[in-house]
Amino acid sequence: MDKNRGYKVSVKGKTYDVVMHPDSDGGGFWVDCPTLPGCSSQGDTVKEALEMIKDAIKGHLDVATEKKKKKAVA
Repeated sequence: MDKNRGYKVSVKGKTYDVVMHPDSDGGGFWVDCPTLPGCSSQGDTVKEALEMIKDAIKGHLDVATEKKKKKAVA
């Protein structure tokens, strides 16, 4: 894989577009989710990177949910 490639991943019943980037410095891949700013991850293989971004998206969504709950209580 020599260029960026788009994938779709499913997290919590919703599908997210992610972009896979080859890591030219250390090998492997890094991946980000453009609809969730700051949400990215990496992996040694495409499969691993896709699994890792699913975990990152889940964490991102969990943090956003907690912030909303705290804001509603305040």
